[in-house]
Amino acid sequence: MELTSNPMLMVDWLRQPWHWAFSGVMISSLVFLMTWMGKSFGISTTFNNLCTVAGAGRVSPFFKMDLKPHYWRLMFAGGAIIGGWIASTFLSSPEAVAISEETITSLESYGYAYPEMDKTGAGFIPTALLNFTSLKGILLAIGGGFLVGFGARYAGGCTSGHAITGLSHLQLPSLITVVGFFIGGLLMTHLILPYFL
Repeated sequence: MELTSNPMLMVDWLRQPWHWAFSGVMISSLVFLMTWMGKSFGISTTFNNLCTVAGAGRVSPFFKMDLKPHYWRLMFAGGAIIGGWIASTFLSSPEAVAISEETITSLESYGYAYPEMDKTGAGFIPTALLNFTSLKGILLAIGGGFLVGFGARYAGGCTSGHAITGLSHLQLPSLITVVGFFIGGLLMTHLILPYFL
């Protein structure tokens, strides 16, 4: 599909499935730009900033920080949320996200069918598991959110901070942390998650 000045055709062009390498180019460009500006890319520090904004500094000195150097991070996180909403609401692909047959078969072995396409084009999330209409779904969301948030701060950064920025800057602690991410992910996928399913 060719890029055009017609707004509707432009939207169709944006909605088409994009090659995964495009994301890689954009992320590496972002890391290069932020390194050039003396900043480091990562999202989990925004949790600290939001806790500071909410007044958590009155409870713990860990959250007493000057927010001026972090305004850009709050704007970045806000832009990611707004951009994600715009993309999912107006620019979702008419095609389902392609996931491997092995993943579909694995989900089916646990009783979760590959979801049918809906009008938004989101056809790859096992909504029978990941939803807020069951106690199991709510507990998984809250428990998973806590572990991700706590783990990211305890590790001194999230996957984007360590795996993208830290490895790009050849930082040994980031390499060790990323190896830990992968080990934890494999353990969760093969040993722990099956018990939840």
